[in-house]
Amino acid sequence: MDTLPIILLLEVITLVAAGIAGWFFGTRRGRKVLLAEQEEMIASKRKISEEESARLFSEADARAKQVEIRARDEALKLTNDAEESIKRRRAEVDREVERVDRRREELDRKLERVDLRDRELNKRQSLLDKRKQDLDKVFEERKIELERVAQMTRDEARGELLAAVETETRGDMARRMRELEEELKSEADRRARDVIALAIQRLASDQVSELTVSVVALPSDEMKGRIIGRNGRNIRAFEQATGVDVVVDDTPEAVTISSFDPVRREVARRALSKLVLDGRIHPARIEKLVDDARKEVERVIREEGEAAAYQAGVPGLHPEIIKMLGRLKFRTSFGQNQHAHSIETAHLAGMIASELGADVQIAKMGGLLHDLGKAMDHEIEGTHALIGAEFVKRYGVSDRVVNAIAAHHHEVEQEYVESIIVEAADAISGARPGARRESMETYIKRVRTLEEIANSFEGVEASYALQAGREVRVIVRPDTVDDLAAMRISREVAKRIEETMQYPGQIKVQVIRETRSVEYAK
Repeated sequence: MDTLPIILLLEVITLVAAGIAGWFFGTRRGRKVLLAEQEEMIASKRKISEEESARLFSEADARAKQVEIRARDEALKLTNDAEESIKRRRAEVDREVERVDRRREELDRKLERVDLRDRELNKRQSLLDKRKQDLDKVFEERKIELERVAQMTRDEARGELLAAVETETRGDMARRMRELEEELKSEADRRARDVIALAIQRLASDQVSELTVSVVALPSDEMKGRIIGRNGRNIRAFEQATGVDVVVDDTPEAVTISSFDPVRREVARRALSKLVLDGRIHPARIEKLVDDARKEVERVIREEGEAAAYQAGVPGLHPEIIKMLGRLKFRTSFGQNQHAHSIETAHLAGMIASELGADVQIAKMGGLLHDLGKAMDHEIEGTHALIGAEFVKRYGVSDRVVNAIAAHHHEVEQEYVESIIVEAADAISGARPGARRESMETYIKRVRTLEEIANSFEGVEASYALQAGREVRVIVRPDTVDDLAAMRISREVAKRIEETMQYPGQIKVQVIRETRSVEYAK
């Protein structure tokens, strides 16, 4: 079918070429011949073209039939495939529908069971609600009946129950606290005894119980008149030069020197002793000997301060601190010399600090300087602990030593372990047998004050001071004071004693709560 236009194109070309040739020859005959040939050729070509066209048409028909057959086969195949796919999908859909139907049936059955269970639960809930109402009604009736029988309301019964539980709990708490305290005290006492015993064994200190007595012995009572002088000029000059009071009384062969300043008193004692030995007593001589005695005492103060620092092993102290430390040589407390007491306290504090692993040098310095304020407490207002702490702070002493000095009587909080060690060493040095003594009047006053403090608390029936005022036994009424309250009273009595009294060592407060039940067999 595609070659037919080509053949026609060839025929047209041939005719055009023949025409050109005939025109070229220009003769009529030639034209005729040429025309005849051209017609024959055209007829021949047309015949060939027709045959070729018929052949081509037959081939095209055959091909068209083959394509049609092939297309029908393909269409039939596609139709069969589509039908098969549709069958498979339909089978799958049928199976899915069947599965959905089964699930729907199962869900329907489950919903029926849930509805049935819901109805049963509602019935049970109704029964429970009814039973609860019945129980509440019975409970209210029983409660009313119990209140009628017990003759008390529900709140009153609850209060009594809570009171009983509280009483029992407080008893258990008190018992447990007492057990724990006993255990802790036992262990602490054992450890403390070991440390203190070791420190005391290592300290080979002399017994210091001297008392600086400002009494000057005279060779005879005639010397009293010479001391007084004409119209009292000698005694006035002496008192003016020394700043003390000279008491000339009926005491045989002795005069008494009175002053709140122990250094002044020592200067006056030395000067008066020299005047008595020299025998020349007049204002000019008095002034010279008093000046010599003052220089001598200042030299002694400096030497004693340096000796104390050397013996205690505390080097590098400021000269003013050394001077104040030496003034303690002439200061006593309850008959105990404070210079020797400070050295002894420094040794004890250093030994205890060594045993406990604390700073030995800080403990020694705190022990040596803890009573430094007693050298100046007659000149500055305040307690000797705070005065001494403020004084050493001005000369660059470390804060730990300052705290040990200020806190050894609990006037400030003890911030370091060395402060506690210094307090313990001070108590050991002051409380050991023979270290201190006090007058009978002071002793009676202290014992009476202890009993008054104990009797001031509510619930106390009686109190007794024992062991020379080192122990207070407080007897409480058992019907008003329970075990826990007894423990509280012991702490508060001890705290009140610490706040209001000055005493050497420590005082034990023992509260006794005793319940007795007595019956008679008849």
